[in-house]
Amino acid sequence: MSVLAAAGDEADRSASNGVLILAALVAIATIVVLITTLKLHPFLALIAGSAVLGIVAQYSLLDTLDSFSTGFGSTAAGVGILIALGAMIGKLLADSGGADRIVETITSRVSEQQLPWAMALIAAILGLPLFFEVGVVLLVPVVLLVSRSTGQPLMRIGIPALAGLSVMHGLVPPHPGPLVAIDTLGVDLGRTLMLGIVVAIPTLMIAGPLLGSIITKYVPANAPEHLIPARRGSGSGSKSAGSSSDAGAGSDGSARRTPKFGAALLAVLLPVILMLAMAVAEIALEEGSQVRTVLEVLGAPTVALLAGLVVAMIALGRGAGMSLSAVNDSIGSGLPPIATILLIVAAGGGFKQTLIDTGVGDVVGEYADGANLSPIVLGWLVAVGIRLATGSATVATITAAGIVSPLVGGLSTNEGALLALAIGAGSLFFSHVNDAGFWLVKEYFGLTVGQTIKSWSLMETVISVSGLVFILLLNLVL
Repeated sequence: MSVLAAAGDEADRSASNGVLILAALVAIATIVVLITTLKLHPFLALIAGSAVLGIVAQYSLLDTLDSFSTGFGSTAAGVGILIALGAMIGKLLADSGGADRIVETITSRVSEQQLPWAMALIAAILGLPLFFEVGVVLLVPVVLLVSRSTGQPLMRIGIPALAGLSVMHGLVPPHPGPLVAIDTLGVDLGRTLMLGIVVAIPTLMIAGPLLGSIITKYVPANAPEHLIPARRGSGSGSKSAGSSSDAGAGSDGSARRTPKFGAALLAVLLPVILMLAMAVAEIALEEGSQVRTVLEVLGAPTVALLAGLVVAMIALGRGAGMSLSAVNDSIGSGLPPIATILLIVAAGGGFKQTLIDTGVGDVVGEYADGANLSPIVLGWLVAVGIRLATGSATVATITAAGIVSPLVGGLSTNEGALLALAIGAGSLFFSHVNDAGFWLVKEYFGLTVGQTIKSWSLMETVISVSGLVFILLLNLVL
């Protein structure tokens, strides 16, 4: 954070406060119009928005380019490797059958009444390494099949699954959104992860199984037959949704086995466990302690995710009978889909740095102090506004974090982490027709636009508001 603060202090403040606020508003409006009206790619829209910001703020073109390049590079370096490692783990989890094993094991051990809670748990576990869209693609067929085979209403099973994925996506690193907020604000990742899990659990309970039982009464949707997958195996129908046979042949001719449940769970949870252990060690152990030093190394995000990937390659890849070349192909194929995400995130970092260097962030901080407005609430409100306008949770997170980042200097470690979480919660608010996720859910569940608003959009709003409430409660007691 000291680097960001220093950048803000050194900004050329030749423009008045009013002009700087106008510059920020015009830049944000430019990004919104380019994305929503002209359908320009967010990467290019963020570059254009940064240029407009510099021009209106009376910042020289060379300085604007320098600020954008600095922010682009630092953000790519800070979160790029983490997003890449997470994508590799998620891809191997899917290709090896590890995701199927987690689904099969949990759903086979619960009653029909417990299924909504089981689906929320499954989605939360799979949501840790998987991007939201990938999680939807993996889980929706399971949701549809479980709904039809058990006679449970579709929304009663589907909403908990969607909530589990969305809560992880917005509140728990190593997802790109939380990672970007953490990197931009310069707050502690381990502490944010720990507090994020504390916030995520009650939020998921409310927005998942509990809300799902209410939505079911108003959205009487049925699983669309053409989207329900055939069960795997011999066709006898004896296997549960998502299950896979214990043996088979891979495309490379290698003998395939379904990974053990414990191995799949370890690959998913190991990075989280290591980062949580680091956070606990920093609180409970004295600085310089040998145990603390070891845990700080193992819990460093890059090391933790790399350890998770190695375990996944052994336990999920080789343990499932995949050849080494098949394992390499799997993790390699996880990288191309995230190229767009990395570019958008890095461009957002460039926009953020331009906001800071022009002095916009300092002005927002001064206004927030004068209005006696909590930085946590301010961060949430800004993220909500950008989310509603652009439909992009990533753009909302990046922009909001850049605007409020100068406020972090006066916050404690816990408050900084909670600010990052508040921005993540705000970025989920009321997904509607300008959000690709809205249409993804609509089509996969066979809903009308009205039904999607009454289910998916409402669920996202409940997650956002509930998350903020729990964040503010934590801020009172910590």
